[in-house]
Amino acid sequence: MLARVGAASIDALFTDIPAAKRLDHDLDLPHRKTEMDVERRLAGLAAKNVAAGSVPFFVGAGAYKHHVPASVDHLIQRSEFLTSYTPYQPEIAQGTLQTIFEFQTQVAGLTAMDVANASMYDGSTATVEAVAMARRITKRSKAILSGGLHPHYADTVRTYSAMAADETEVLAPDVFAAEDLCAFVDDETSCVVVQSPDFFGNLRDFSGVAAMCKAKGALLVAVFTEAVSLGLVQPPGAMGADIVAGEGQSIGNRLNFGGPYVGLFAAKAKYLRQMPGRLCGETVDASGRRGFVLTLSTREQHIRRDKATSNICTNSGLASLAFTIHMTLLGDAGLRRLARINHANAVDLANRLARVKGVEVLNKTFFNEFTIKIAGDAAQAVERMAAMGVLGGVPVSRLLPGRGLDDLILAASSEINTEADRAAFAGALQGALSC
Repeated sequence: MLARVGAASIDALFTDIPAAKRLDHDLDLPHRKTEMDVERRLAGLAAKNVAAGSVPFFVGAGAYKHHVPASVDHLIQRSEFLTSYTPYQPEIAQGTLQTIFEFQTQVAGLTAMDVANASMYDGSTATVEAVAMARRITKRSKAILSGGLHPHYADTVRTYSAMAADETEVLAPDVFAAEDLCAFVDDETSCVVVQSPDFFGNLRDFSGVAAMCKAKGALLVAVFTEAVSLGLVQPPGAMGADIVAGEGQSIGNRLNFGGPYVGLFAAKAKYLRQMPGRLCGETVDASGRRGFVLTLSTREQHIRRDKATSNICTNSGLASLAFTIHMTLLGDAGLRRLARINHANAVDLANRLARVKGVEVLNKTFFNEFTIKIAGDAAQAVERMAAMGVLGGVPVSRLLPGRGLDDLILAASSEINTEADRAAFAGALQGALSC
């Protein structure tokens, strides 16, 4: 196999993996255990976890705990959905195709964009595809990434861009949403990637950046990680975004230990043929009846990797279906009410935490997540709160280590949190800072 691909050794095969990340020794694992021994060991490890639903929970940072109606799980487990195959044959896949079409319609409406695709794997890879799409459209290879973009998203873009020899300029972490993105846009820029609400919870108006991008021939890529926010805040399309990429996990999908999630992707109509992934369209059959088909791109277009518009030739079918069912149950009024509850709960939490000695809420604006600065080490405080039975947010240093942000915590509060939960968080934080 090595000879066939032209690699001299196993190490040569994995040269794309940085040397510092490669093991030079065997893993410290027993060579053999019985199945029962392994089950006991894994059960013991699992018992160390604090389940998200067992204690007051305020963790966000890109994955959010929301209530998912029982009907969502019931419906997606129907065999015609759970075991359905890729809908290449419309004559036997009208149900699947219609749910995809409804999903696309909902995403386009939420983002205020012209068209949406059938979904991506998750928000980070959707962002990568947006940057690649901007490169194809502008014929430029330099992307500017806001300091408010989720660090995992920025890392994913950097990884893919490095493989394509593209330039990625990641700005310094922007806790207060004070960066001047317009100053970084020049005639070599393919796109500017912004996020709202951003990683630190700030709401951003990027209409000015959109105007600058247009003047310079670049595109604006708008990202979001909390889909419920679109029920309340101004959508990216209304601020001039050319491409929108985001995470849809918040609607219809549980935390699921980090996945599978569902990436949302939308764009202006004029860029339709450069969109990655699948697109479902409405048509009529030979009898004039309404029908649905995959359209504008062929399966072969995705399989021919070096010639492909994108290397994603599938979509997150079941997760996008869960999104669609939950959105349908909510409706427009329900989503707006859910968003208002999230914001109100977060405001109440921010007010409670601000009264704790040694705590400062840094955000002037936020949706359901914000950043606090504490008098002490954030990671230690979060661990102390966990020991008290409260999962009190995410230390920023966990996602941005070595950046001088060791005293910052991201805290999120959704509709699942009660007044008692928020009081418990404030009390646990006060206790953690007193240790």
